Amino acid sequence: MDGDYIIGGVFSIHNYMHTVKHNYTSIPEPLRCTGSVDGRELRFSRAMVFAIEEINNSTELLPGVRLGYRIHDSCAAVPVAVQAAFQLTNGVQPAFDTGETCSQSGTVTAVVGESGSTPSISTSRIIGPFDIPQVSHYATCACLSDKQQYPTFFRTIPSDRFQALALAKLVKHFGWTWIGAVHSDSDYGNNGMAAFLHAARKEGICVEYSESFYRTHPRSRFQRVADVIRGSTAMVVVAFVAFGDMRMLLEELARQPSPPRQWVGSEAWVTDPNLLRFSFCAGAIGVGIPQSVIPGLREFLLDLSPAKVAGSQVLTEFWESAFNCRLGRSTDGAEETVCDGTEDMQKLQSPYTDTSQLRITNMVYKAVYAIAHAMHNVMCPERNSAPQCDRFTKIQPSQVLGQLKRVNFSRNGYQVSFDANGDPLALYELVNWQRSESGSTEIVTVGYYDASLPAGQEFHMNRNLTWAQGGTQVLVSVCSESCPPGTRKVLQKGKPVCCYDCIPCPEGEISNTTDSPDCLPCPEEFWPNADRDLCLPKPIEFLSFHEALGIILATVSVGGACLAVVTATVFFRHRASAIVRANNSELSFLLLFSLTLCFLCSLTFIGSPSDWSCMLRHTAFGITFVLCISCVLGKTIVVLMAFRATLPGSNVMKWFGPPQQRMTVASFTFIQALICTLWLVLNPPFPIKNLTTYKERIILECALGSAIGFWAVLGYIGLLAVLCFALAVLARKLPDNFNEAKLITFSMLIFCAVWITFIPAYVSSPGKFTVAVEIFAMLASSFALTLCIFAQKCFIILFRPEKNTKKHLMSKNPSD
Repeated sequence: MDGDYIIGGVFSIHNYMHTVKHNYTSIPEPLRCTGSVDGRELRFSRAMVFAIEEINNSTELLPGVRLGYRIHDSCAAVPVAVQAAFQLTNGVQPAFDTGETCSQSGTVTAVVGESGSTPSISTSRIIGPFDIPQVSHYATCACLSDKQQYPTFFRTIPSDRFQALALAKLVKHFGWTWIGAVHSDSDYGNNGMAAFLHAARKEGICVEYSESFYRTHPRSRFQRVADVIRGSTAMVVVAFVAFGDMRMLLEELARQPSPPRQWVGSEAWVTDPNLLRFSFCAGAIGVGIPQSVIPGLREFLLDLSPAKVAGSQVLTEFWESAFNCRLGRSTDGAEETVCDGTEDMQKLQSPYTDTSQLRITNMVYKAVYAIAHAMHNVMCPERNSAPQCDRFTKIQPSQVLGQLKRVNFSRNGYQVSFDANGDPLALYELVNWQRSESGSTEIVTVGYYDASLPAGQEFHMNRNLTWAQGGTQVLVSVCSESCPPGTRKVLQKGKPVCCYDCIPCPEGEISNTTDSPDCLPCPEEFWPNADRDLCLPKPIEFLSFHEALGIILATVSVGGACLAVVTATVFFRHRASAIVRANNSELSFLLLFSLTLCFLCSLTFIGSPSDWSCMLRHTAFGITFVLCISCVLGKTIVVLMAFRATLPGSNVMKWFGPPQQRMTVASFTFIQALICTLWLVLNPPFPIKNLTTYKERIILECALGSAIGFWAVLGYIGLLAVLCFALAVLARKLPDNFNEAKLITFSMLIFCAVWITFIPAYVSSPGKFTVAVEIFAMLASSFALTLCIFAQKCFIILFRPEKNTKKHLMSKNPSD
């Protein structure tokens, strides 16, 4: 249609281009389209006409200016789209016309279209150098946002960059981490899928396969893709596919339906009602352009009659295909029904007449109005608050281009504006294929996605969804089940990061989150629970008065002290008797006192270690045992001296009388006290938490501080014990009735044996058993001394008083 200014339009009204094999011997045939008319694309082109007619009738937008249009069919093919771009740029009609309908306005002011991304790219490269703006209603390739390559390109549909991000977040929202992907082998599919895969990787989603195809590919290609889908383990398939390509793939899958698959679709096909006949896709979800209402459009679309369509080859073809009749008389004699004028557009069920979900149609409508507003801003300056348009003003496409960047208006409740890349605000509906009560599949809006909202708030669901094949449960699509707390993920060799094995955390480590990549070690004083998902404080262990072993040792210790006290009491009450007086009563009482301390000293080793108890237990042990051994040593020396004093002319006893005996005991004990003092001053024992012996519990024990000090104390005790043992051995052949030397020999033999075996047992015993071994050695040696030295004497005193006489003791051959 002619006008003061012409707006071009390019739509894929047919889906195929007639291909010819050139023989280079004749002129090539003109490019032409084949196949049936796409009713949806025809509706797009008619919506453009409707919008232009609305503008021409408007008194507010471009008043007094008449817009014309020139619409071309690109056949969804690049060669035809390029040809259309040249024709629009040059102002050349497809056929020369000398009539009055020939446009006088030359080149177009702007172009609406194309529907596909690849033809739009080609068109933009042709018209871009001439600064002719192009506003697409359906080309979503993110590559078209590059203003360096496509400086005159705008669109009213959001870029695939936003759609890819929305699809990735949608997949992640439902917990699908193992998916398959198919896409058109075109700029739309390749760029869209690349953007989706990039976003999916950031969301932790893995792709089992990614297949591409195009509607012109042989059937074998579609068969291969269908077989991949059927044989995959991924339950979710993301399809970034154009409508025509998707229809052919679904037709191939319908031949042999695959196991249930959850389809996630891009807006190019998931909102197209023509695909609802593939019932095995019920439950599909995806994003779509928001639905809209265009007042008066349906009436305009239905306002067709044989007389009106006769002037348009495309409308004629559509009419004949829709009503299965032929306009005019048949010229080839074929038996064909002739359209008789009774055909009713109101009853026609076709994508052309379906205005229940106007999505892309509204994008065409907004594109025309955006161009009109840009033209209005160029040629209609406001004067006296009213626009004054000069229809004779010669405007350049570059002027319209400049104003398009700044348009910002609202039409039928929908905002129209462009950002610096020529893209609109990204707003999508979330759609779901649901079965109705009648059993048919319908497209239902279940929510929205608004890219302008803060991260994490973009989705808004307002209806329940149905899933694969109409199910009510969300399909699980993961390569590996989630690893529970207490385990960590280990990637499977040669597979994506979503495929992994769950390995229990090693000893001493935990993981308290699902799908943890690593296990974390517990703090030093903590240990994992049985499930290894929580660190618990390690139980603290020490030899306690409340446990069986501690109670037994404490009882034995107190019992030994009581035994020593009882023995001392017996000796004290019979201190005037021969056997007590003959056994050096002063050293005997001192020995019994030291033995009492030795028994009680073991109590300091029981209980929780502290600074004072650690220092007390070792020093008390060292000093009391040296005092004890010193007394035994004194008694042994007295025995030897006593029998040497019986030799003629010997006065040795005056050199080892009671004062010397006391001095000897005090000297030996002082040396040990000096060693203990140096130990405590230089590096005393101290309490520590032993974390190495047992990993799962803490041993409270006393560290030696200075190992030299400890072994010096122990070595000094051992030296005195060996010396005492040696002297006792020398006195072993004394007369039988005075058998204390033999008893001392036997007691020191047991004492030395206990402490010799103590050393390896002490070193090898773990934890609190180290303390138990030390206490056992102290008690065993103390009982050995007490029983071996005093048991027989107490027996004689208490039960055999007839032997407790000086005469009996002095007798060489006593009788019972």
